[in-house]
Amino acid sequence: MSAEKSWCLVTGGRGFAARHLVEMLIRNDMFLVRIGDLEPAIKLSAEEENGTLGEALESGRAEYVSMDLRDKAQVLKAVEGAEVVFHMAAPNSSVNNYQLHYSVNVQGTKNVIDACVELKVKRLIYTSSASVVFDGIHGILNGDESLPYPAKPLDSYSATKTEGEAAVIKANGTNGLLTCSLRPSSIFGPGDRLFVPSLVTAARAGKSKFIIGDGNNIYDFTYVENVAHAHICAERALSSGEDVAKNGAGQAYFITNMEPIKFWEFTSLVLGGLGYERPRIKVPAFAVMPLAHVVEWTYKLLGPYGMKVPQLIPSRIRLLSCSRSFNCSKAKDRLGYTPIVSLEEGLKRTLESFSDLRAENQPKREGPSKAHRYLGGGRVADTLLWKDKKQTLMVLLILIAIYYNFITSQSTIITALSKLLLATLGFLFIHANLPERIFGYTIEKIPVSYFHLSEEKSHQVALSVASSWNSAINVLKSLCKGNDWMLFLKVVVSLLTLSILGAISFQSLFVIGLPVAFLAFCLYEKNEEAIDGMFLEALSFGCKLKSDISKKVVGVKKNE
Repeated sequence: MSAEKSWCLVTGGRGFAARHLVEMLIRNDMFLVRIGDLEPAIKLSAEEENGTLGEALESGRAEYVSMDLRDKAQVLKAVEGAEVVFHMAAPNSSVNNYQLHYSVNVQGTKNVIDACVELKVKRLIYTSSASVVFDGIHGILNGDESLPYPAKPLDSYSATKTEGEAAVIKANGTNGLLTCSLRPSSIFGPGDRLFVPSLVTAARAGKSKFIIGDGNNIYDFTYVENVAHAHICAERALSSGEDVAKNGAGQAYFITNMEPIKFWEFTSLVLGGLGYERPRIKVPAFAVMPLAHVVEWTYKLLGPYGMKVPQLIPSRIRLLSCSRSFNCSKAKDRLGYTPIVSLEEGLKRTLESFSDLRAENQPKREGPSKAHRYLGGGRVADTLLWKDKKQTLMVLLILIAIYYNFITSQSTIITALSKLLLATLGFLFIHANLPERIFGYTIEKIPVSYFHLSEEKSHQVALSVASSWNSAINVLKSLCKGNDWMLFLKVVVSLLTLSILGAISFQSLFVIGLPVAFLAFCLYEKNEEAIDGMFLEALSFGCKLKSDISKKVVGVKKNE
């Protein structure tokens, strides 16, 4: 079999779309398939081991080669003996890292081109992106390949993909090499690691209800098997032996499902199909953009310390609010491409493949929430978490009454507390003398035990105070030695925070405290997972920052 068939190479062969192409190439029995990727060895899922890929690797119809596009020697080794190269490797498009994207999408692509020319590869099919013609400002409706590259690309990924595509098209005809570039738009399907998972993450965090923009922007989504099919159509066209102008060489092609749809309608179908809340609240893009710029600036500042790539960045806001649909007539006429899976069928298969992400399949919380436990699990917790809405509203009314009667009167703290105690005494005395039933309603008497402080509780309070005092003394002892810089910084920050809080008036504290107490804990209970994740991320960043500062301090001491 090895003597009868030629080899093909799929770079980035373990990526989302590339996996589907590899499977399709093996099923069609067109080539012996070489899979190139970064990992030192291929790791198959259980499904792959028992499927087409596992069988092909075992029989020798496919092989894996570890390669880094940035290393030309590795690229040459991977390309050697191949008749055609499907160049699909690229970094994560959501990571706005120009250095990374340039080294892979531009320098890596040039290494692939040079290897193909040097080793006399016959055909090179490059996987570009529809974003190469999108500037993030002007929408595109039924755009074709006559659209120019924008003067200012959407992001670093699009900018470097443009350079890579231009280099591939320019290389057409060099030493007999035929090339073309495919521009798929918004790929989705089984194995997607970006679009569907990010939608589910947003839904779990309670953000899926929002529509960025007016919600009428038109989009072209492309099912992943159609993308793989387009690559095979391109290879067949380039190998047809016809005139270069007719067989599609040296050209770029848009690839879509040819079924434009409103972006937010498609998003609703995905989220609704997985059992999550559909988008319904419209938020103007211009209102979100300033915050997106702040988030992006923060990421640039804190990214080196481990901050994860945020979703709320300007380029993503533009992608979510602009129209982007493309005309595939050129790919249809010159490559013979037409979608083999409809949008409806592709969506059905996608939702079936993500059954583990369905809302009903998420692990249910057992027992009380963390917020409930933090608040002691008693009446205070029930009140602040709105477990007993009647009780919560009654407490709110009492606190509002206290605010208007005692706080807004500009009384001093002593005067306000005195008035509050007088009102409390009056209420308790009157309440004690009320009959057990009034107009058929039972009056619950406040038990005396509520005001009893047991000896054990008193002992615990005393121990807690003593422990706090001893901890403070130990901190002072450590500071006296002058060795622990991080402890010194912690104390300084704590005292500065205390001084800021001390400057807040009692009235302001009351105004801030009420909404925080009755909303913050409730919000935390509903979004525990997302908030805990953010806290752990911040903690990780703080630890890294602490480590960096400690190293610098040690370095300064050594130099001294």
